[in-house]
Amino acid sequence: MNSRLVVTFTTLIVFLIAALAVPLGLAYASHRTNRLLLDRRADATRFAELADQAARDGDYAGLTAEITRYADLYGAAVRVRDRDGSIHITAGRFDADDREATRLALSGRTTDDLPTMTPFGPPSVLLAEPAGRDAQLSGVVLLQAPTGRARLEVSLVWGGLAVGALIALAYAALAARRLARWILRPVTELDRTTQAIAQGRLDARAHPGTGPSELRRLEERFNAMADAVAGAMERQRAFVADASHELRTPLTVLGLRLENLEPHLRGEGAAEHAEAMAELDRLALLVEDLLSLARVEAGAELDGKVVELGPRLEVWKEVYAAKGVRLVTDVAEMSVVPEAAARIADIALDNAQKFVPKSGAVTVTLADGVLRVADDGPGLSEEERAEALGRFWRSGAHANVPGSGLGLAIAAELAKACGATLALLPAAPHGLVVELSLPGEAQP
Repeated sequence: MNSRLVVTFTTLIVFLIAALAVPLGLAYASHRTNRLLLDRRADATRFAELADQAARDGDYAGLTAEITRYADLYGAAVRVRDRDGSIHITAGRFDADDREATRLALSGRTTDDLPTMTPFGPPSVLLAEPAGRDAQLSGVVLLQAPTGRARLEVSLVWGGLAVGALIALAYAALAARRLARWILRPVTELDRTTQAIAQGRLDARAHPGTGPSELRRLEERFNAMADAVAGAMERQRAFVADASHELRTPLTVLGLRLENLEPHLRGEGAAEHAEAMAELDRLALLVEDLLSLARVEAGAELDGKVVELGPRLEVWKEVYAAKGVRLVTDVAEMSVVPEAAARIADIALDNAQKFVPKSGAVTVTLADGVLRVADDGPGLSEEERAEALGRFWRSGAHANVPGSGLGLAIAAELAKACGATLALLPAAPHGLVVELSLPGEAQP
C-alpha cells in the first residue's frame, strides 16, 4: 500500500513537473530561435542594401571587403547572387543548398522562419534577403549563420530545467514518501497490534499519534474494542478459574462422604457406589483440568523456568513399567527444557499410556530443539488430528477411556504461551506423534 501511494503521488508529480518544464524549455528554444532570426536577418538586410547599392554603382569592392570581414568575425558564410542566379560574391565556407531560398528571395520573399534551436541542431541556418525594392530586384543575399552559441544557450537552459526538475522530483518523492507514511502510520500500527493480539498478547494496543484524523479515531475505537474483548475473555477465564477452584472443596467433601457411606451399603448398592465414585473422580479430574487451562491462558503458570527433562522421564518409566509398556528415551542426561515443554511432554505421555496396549512402546526424543513423543497405539485419523487440539474433544472410538478431553487443549495453550509449535503427526506403521518445536532461544 505504501509503495502504491508513493508511486501514485510521484507519477502525478512527474506529470506536473513535465507539464511545467517542457513548455518552458520549448518556449525558450523558440525565443532563442526568433532572436537568432532577427539578429541575422538584420545583417542580411544590411548586406542586401549594400549589394543593391553596389549593383547600381557597379562597384563591388567595398561590399566584398565588408562581407569578408563579417564572415571572418562571426564564422558565417555569405553569398551574393545576381538576378539570373549566378554567384557574384562568396565569403566563408558556404555548403548549404540555397536553390529554394534563392527562388523565394527572387520572388520578393524574405526568410521569416527558422528551424527551432535545440541542443542537437541544426548546426547552421540559411537566410535569404532580396536586394532591391519591389520589382526592381538586383539580386539575392544568402547568409549561412552558425548556431553554436544559440544551441549552447538552449542547452544550458534545458539543462538547468532538467536539474531543477530532478531536484523538484527528488523533494517531491521524499514528500510523497513522508505523506504516504503519515497516511498509513495508523494502518501500520493497527496491523502490528492485531498481529500481536493474534499471537496471544491481549494487552497490545495501538498508539494513536500522527495520521489522518479518521484513522486516528479508528485506532481509538480499535483499542476500545480490544479492551472490551480482553475484558470479556478475562472475565470468562476468571469465572472458569473461580468456578473450578470453588468446586474443588465441595467435590472433596462429597468424595469423603461417599467413602464414609461405603461401610453402610448393602451388597446390592456396592456397584452403584463404585460407579458414583468413578464419576466423582472424573468430575474432579475435569475440574482440575479446567483450572489448569484457565491458569495457562492467564499466564499464571509460566514464569520462564527451565527443568531437567531426564528425571521427569524416569518417573514415567516406572508408570509405564507398571502397565507393561516400554518407554524408550533418547534425551541427553543434562537436557533442560522450559517448564511448559516438560508439561507438554507429561500430557503426551499421560495420553499415550492410556491408549498403548501392553507390550507396546513409546519413544521420547529431543534433538535440534524438537521434542517428539511417539507411540505405537491406534493413533488418530487425519480429520481427528485436526480436531484433537480443541477443548473437550474426544475420539468416538475412545469414549470409554478416562479423561476430560482438555489435555491436548492445555498442551496447545502451553505451546502458544512459550512461543513453540505443537503438531500431531501419524506414526509408522500406526500410532501418534506429538511433536513440539521449541523457539530458538528456548532450545537446550
